[in-house]
Amino acid sequence: MHTALQAFLTGARAAITASDDAADRVTRIAPLMRRLLQSDRAFLTADHFRSAPDHYQRNAIHIAPEGDLSLFALVWLPGQWTPVHDHGSWGVVGVVQGLLEERSYMAADGDITADTGIRLRRGGVILLNPGAVTSFVPNPDHIHMTGVAEPGETCVSLHLYGRNMNSFHIYDVAAGTRRLISVPHQESR
Repeated sequence: MHTALQAFLTGARAAITASDDAADRVTRIAPLMRRLLQSDRAFLTADHFRSAPDHYQRNAIHIAPEGDLSLFALVWLPGQWTPVHDHGSWGVVGVVQGLLEERSYMAADGDITADTGIRLRRGGVILLNPGAVTSFVPNPDHIHMTGVAEPGETCVSLHLYGRNMNSFHIYDVAAGTRRLISVPHQESR
């Protein structure tokens, strides 16, 4: 494993061991993500830059056997967006290249406790340039959509999650519903 990637994962593991609090974890890991982005990036292989013409592409970099860490390179072509979704986890995101846009949503009626009757309202927007790092924590879960506007350029971002990110909720804002979906490691979502 490349030394920059190994140092990042070792630091992330130390942050998990040091605290059970999600906010503490992302506070410790965000500077590590910035350092990783400033490295020579030789840890990224051609497979990590795979894209797809009809959807953004999720490319696994590291899936911890313990199930408590997963790192992906996401490749976004102009006009590609996630559905509105949550993560059920804390996470740290860094932008390798391009401009990544995040549009937030908030529960209008407090905590979401069911899969129906959900009222979401739009929140703010964040624009992330190369080298930018952002983070999120659950409870309340971080509900958003992410992508690259048209016209634009290809964006590559790194996403570290505090679990094996093989499922998450997607929301139908108009219908007021959510559903849990499963996603393979190498497929888009």
